[in-house]
Amino acid sequence: MAAKTITGIKACVFDAYGTLFDIAAAANRCKDALGDKAGPLTDIWRTKQLQYTWLRSLMREYTEFWKVTGDALDYAMATLGIEDKALRKRLMEVYLHLDAYPEVKDMLKTLKDAGIKTAVLTNGNPRMVKAAVKSAGLTKLLDACLSVDSVGIYKPDPRVYKLGETALKTKAKNACFMSSNAWDAWAAAHFGYNVVWVNRFGQQPERLPGKIKREIRSLTELPAILGIR
Repeated sequence: MAAKTITGIKACVFDAYGTLFDIAAAANRCKDALGDKAGPLTDIWRTKQLQYTWLRSLMREYTEFWKVTGDALDYAMATLGIEDKALRKRLMEVYLHLDAYPEVKDMLKTLKDAGIKTAVLTNGNPRMVKAAVKSAGLTKLLDACLSVDSVGIYKPDPRVYKLGETALKTKAKNACFMSSNAWDAWAAAHFGYNVVWVNRFGQQPERLPGKIKREIRSLTELPAILGIR
């Protein structure tokens, strides 16, 4: 999409869900109970989860992401005709311990060894993101875990993207932002970050303000894009 190497980067900011962590892991770990409904549940759950963040932001009715995630799961289970309180509890607990994508740990270590600051910037509330980061063994590889809780509104509000600049003491023009969610990537680019869109799911580009610097399929490609070997 642009020059092969992005230069002058001092910090890397990552979205969490779908970018560092596999959001399909919860339903997949409960496949014994869900069977062929695991895939549809994952899709409905995630779609409704995002819709609720956008709608709550517009309604000015913020609540933490854990509640939004539970509400979205209830909607998904009702849609698929699943009535099982024990399964619901199990799915929610698994969401605290999602698997990181296979390349994430080595990629973060490479960035840290090169002197790049790293942070996660997420809709997830602190309890959720800290649990996921700890479970995946990423705690020592991240300089900051930033949550929308501190501003009381969800992405793509610009106040959320500002958190990365403030915490890492780095201007967006000197930072790289990674997300697998196209809408998030475009919004971060519009804010001013150098954005590398991690298009894990083969999505179409958004028709939104903002200019993406690079598109990749896996975070394995990121260090080379930043000139790190």
